[in-house]
Amino acid sequence: MAISQTEACMGRIGGAERRLILRNGEIERFELQYAPFGAFELFDQLYGRGPAPQVRHVRDIVALGLVGGGMSSQAADDLIAAQPPEENLHLRALAQRLMGQTFLKLALGEDKKKEVGSAVGSPTE
Repeated sequence: MAISQTEACMGRIGGAERRLILRNGEIERFELQYAPFGAFELFDQLYGRGPAPQVRHVRDIVALGLVGGGMSSQAADDLIAAQPPEENLHLRALAQRLMGQTFLKLALGEDKKKEVGSAVGSPTE
């Protein structure tokens, strides 16, 4: 059985392009930290369903994405903590892209079925 590599979301943080990936381990760390609040609740907030997300949730999910992308936990925490408040909207947009990459590859046009011409509603179905 082949195991596919999770594709990274790329984002500019601290003046450099960074690789971000959310895997189950990072998602579970987020949910343990904020229980009973969970990743799907943050997803809904980022996509306009529910109240606006809290800054700490946005910053933490981005930091966890950095960890999934290969950065150490301490380095990711330090990098995110060094970002000034005026970066919060940028981090929110990055968190939205990261969560979309993680949960909704369709939202980013990466549906493998579409690449081979078998999208829902196509004449071949």
